[in-house]
Amino acid sequence: MHAVVVGCGRVGSAVARQLADESWSVGVIDEAVEAFNRLGPTFTGETFEGHALDDEVLRLAGIERADACVVATNGDNTNLVVAQVAMKRFDNQCVVVRILDPARADFYRTLGLRTISPTKTAISELLDAARACEIPAREPVST
Repeated sequence: MHAVVVGCGRVGSAVARQLADESWSVGVIDEAVEAFNRLGPTFTGETFEGHALDDEVLRLAGIERADACVVATNGDNTNLVVAQVAMKRFDNQCVVVRILDPARADFYRTLGLRTISPTKTAISELLDAARACEIPAREPVST
């Protein structure tokens, strides 16, 4: 199995390391070469410095043979465009894209992208945690 991971921040690097640990071949793309330090010395995949909107960079990372493409840069606009390029231009059927804006994530999900919204997940988890709090009865305040 081969994956292309776009963005080597905290999320992208963790995804790339985990897939590599599961015996996937992994190509990681980032514009900043120092971002690859997050992968650690035991990372077995390949790294590609450049912009994922550059078809040649995507090809070098193996997009044409990828079983999955994970797009996790720090910008929703970039993520959405790269995800659509991977899906439409390179016919990748498994494109997973991080979108911070929950409304945009929902909209693009209707267009066939597999969107993950950490903002939506955080809101849900925070609400569940707040609702689960057991609040002791308060003593009436005397005046």
